[in-house]
Amino acid sequence: MALRVAVVPHTHWDREWYEPFEGFRHRLVAALDQLLATMSTDPSFRCFLMDGQMAMVDDYLEVRPEMAERIRALAGAGRLSLGPWYVLADEFLPSPETHVRNLQLGLARAAAFGGAMAVGYLPDMFGHVAQMPQLLRLAGFEHAVVWRGVPRAIEASAFWWEAPDGSRVRAEYLPLGYANGAALPEDPEGLRRRFEALAEQQAPFVRGELLVMAGNDHQPPQPALGRLLAELAAEDPDGRCARLVSLPEYLQQAPVEDLPTWRGELRSGARANVLMGVLSTRVDLKQRAAQVARELERRAEPLQALFGRRPEAAAGELALAWRQVVRNAAHDSICACSVDPVTDAVLQRYAEALTVARGVAQDALADLAASLTEPGPTVVNLAARDRAGLVEATVVGENPPPHTQVLAEPAGALGLPRGLGELRLDAGSVRTLLAMLPDTAQLTEDSWVQAVNVEEDDEGLAVTVAVGPEERPASAVAGARADLLARLQRRPEATVRLRLDQPPTHRVLARVGPVPGFGWAPFAPEAPTGPVRAEALPDGGGIRLTNGLVEVLVDPSDGTFALDGLAGFGRLVDGGDLGDSYNYSPPAQDRLVDRPERVELALEEDGPLRARVRVSADYTWPERAEGTSQARVGACPVRVTSLLELRADEPWLRVRTSFENPARDHRLRVHFPLPEPASGSVAECAFGTVARGLSAEGRPEELGLPTFPSRRFVQAGGLTVVHDGLHEYELVDLAEEDGQPVAKGLALTLLRATGMLSRVGMATRPLPAGPLTPVEGLQMVGRTVEARYALCLAPLDPYELADDVLVPLEVVTGLGGGTRPARGQALAVHGAEVSALRRVHGGLELRVFNPRPAPTEVRLPGRRGWLVDLRGRPLEPFTEGLPLRAFGIATLWLPDDPAAMPPGAGTSA
Repeated sequence: MALRVAVVPHTHWDREWYEPFEGFRHRLVAALDQLLATMSTDPSFRCFLMDGQMAMVDDYLEVRPEMAERIRALAGAGRLSLGPWYVLADEFLPSPETHVRNLQLGLARAAAFGGAMAVGYLPDMFGHVAQMPQLLRLAGFEHAVVWRGVPRAIEASAFWWEAPDGSRVRAEYLPLGYANGAALPEDPEGLRRRFEALAEQQAPFVRGELLVMAGNDHQPPQPALGRLLAELAAEDPDGRCARLVSLPEYLQQAPVEDLPTWRGELRSGARANVLMGVLSTRVDLKQRAAQVARELERRAEPLQALFGRRPEAAAGELALAWRQVVRNAAHDSICACSVDPVTDAVLQRYAEALTVARGVAQDALADLAASLTEPGPTVVNLAARDRAGLVEATVVGENPPPHTQVLAEPAGALGLPRGLGELRLDAGSVRTLLAMLPDTAQLTEDSWVQAVNVEEDDEGLAVTVAVGPEERPASAVAGARADLLARLQRRPEATVRLRLDQPPTHRVLARVGPVPGFGWAPFAPEAPTGPVRAEALPDGGGIRLTNGLVEVLVDPSDGTFALDGLAGFGRLVDGGDLGDSYNYSPPAQDRLVDRPERVELALEEDGPLRARVRVSADYTWPERAEGTSQARVGACPVRVTSLLELRADEPWLRVRTSFENPARDHRLRVHFPLPEPASGSVAECAFGTVARGLSAEGRPEELGLPTFPSRRFVQAGGLTVVHDGLHEYELVDLAEEDGQPVAKGLALTLLRATGMLSRVGMATRPLPAGPLTPVEGLQMVGRTVEARYALCLAPLDPYELADDVLVPLEVVTGLGGGTRPARGQALAVHGAEVSALRRVHGGLELRVFNPRPAPTEVRLPGRRGWLVDLRGRPLEPFTEGLPLRAFGIATLWLPDDPAAMPPGAGTSA
């Protein structure tokens, strides 16, 4: 037999998908029980690939903890290939930092069993981000294995895959996927024929051995496979016709000469489905994922690293939160191409992580407030660059400070009016009031109990509650409650005279001057250079907002608005969608609704620091798409409310659109005109940006729809759109100029509502991508959808713009008496974007990246440390900075003790 075959036994395991997690785990336990029994008794079954993810090991050991030593022994002997990932994640929807934590968590867990497989195994992701080769190289890997997304230009079973910075890995391409050897015949002759058929199918791609991946989704191992392959090998003189190998063993001998090269992302549907519609399925889940990542990466971790007083306790909590986020990054989980119990579980895990992140951040902010020498409000900047901007703060005094815009007055404590005189209560009313008083002493968002004084006389009890706008470290609320209840027990008929000692306060909006990056400064309102002016135009001509940098004119006829004279922004287009959780597919008889029946405009704030216009638009959308006729039928009234917000000195407009979804089987997008025709777009992706054209590769089995992913922003034709978890965009309104296609508009998907996990016979993908299961939650009927984005026509840096929109300045209120000066900077970072800042192993871990095509110099004044890889191993020391190549990623360890070595020093690859 001249054909040489390498067989890698494996299984592909989704933690949750068309069944909830526990359903899949029940099958996982049975499958791994069988695997471990086979490997323990049959030495011919010499190896097995555990799908490149450690989650399945942890999930199994929660049920079978006694099997840990057997797994450790098999892995140590090289028979079980573990890791390197914790889960097989989607690559476009999780934050870039989530990919790093996923890899680090997988490596750490695999280390407990002898070490991870040295292969970046990526068998079923719905395409791959451009920077994945660099991430793999930074973790010490030289190989990747991929299936979906490989473009038509690659015509070999292996290629060099380059990241934008030039880092490259050898990518083994699986032309028929990870299941080309699923359910192999159980007899030698049948096995021989299967191999020959596979060789014929993959003939254009094969170089060297034929790689057969013997496994499939949730498939237990074939126990006889080792014996069958041994019989085939015995028929060949050199014993090389067919062999059972591990994936690392196969790749060690795989050819590396004359391989083609591909640079950048892999997102082509030329040979395998990339299932691009998952970007907009269950948009509520995608928005929550973006929110949780931001709370962890941009608030909790840097705040705790720079200002927290309990780093060890916070580290444990944050690790638990990150584990939940990483679990949610699994492709079937974050993509929401799953049944409703799975999506519910994903949202619950995000809720838990969000609670942890906010708690850790709040503690660190309180630590910062307690450390300040001066009392009063202080502005905190959690971006690396110095920033000015608008903040909200509660200030004490009869009159608000100058240069501020007064917002609604805060509510009184316990719902009682401010300026309240003496209130006389009986004992029962006091007990009710005490039950309302929380132990934390926080009464409202901006009021805290600071002291409680109880005096007793012949008339009864006199209680004075001091309330202020800041938290005091040692509130006596619990003790005062117990004292008062004890006094009332002795004198049940006593009258209680209650007085609130609450100074006059105002909730104000103010513009503050530059605050140092990763620093703080006193709250000092400044007069804006470009105050906002708002006016209702005569004769029902709409509402105009302007700040000298941008002008907004809201059209009362259809609710759209013009930016600097360019009309048509904010046009909502509702169309049908008879697709599924994986792909958009329009019905044969679509009805587009792109104009409201009625519009109301209301000027809610008129400046000078912030102006807001509420646009309420009434539409009638079709109720559903009828499956047989493929026509949109029925009628659903819906009110869509958009809040347009323009701030002083900001050349961009913020928009928040909300509605309660009444309809099924539809897609809602918001359209924007482009100032200039565009032949492509640039969108943020993991650790950089990606330039894309107007089309996408596809095939009849999955049309190449040019709906592309973006992380936080997309740019085209002079327009920058910054969004919060609205990952799907498309360049639209195509035309031809000078013989070339161009786009004149951009559409951002706000909602895609479908009712099936997978379908057959769709216009965009005829064959199913999963079980044909109805999933009601995908329709999002009755759910409130809220979409936030910002529009900018000015040529600003999009990373700075995204930070200004999504990571606002914050305000804390200190009591004074600490040691930290009124203004300062905890860490100065210049020359690169910051991906992560956290405290690890007695120092700060700082991850930076350069998203630009020219090298940069990362500067850290006054700091020294080590450049480390993603495993924490030292690469080189630095003092006050280091160069960073174009599109490069770097992890820096800044020890508290300058003489310390990185925690990964001395570890091997």
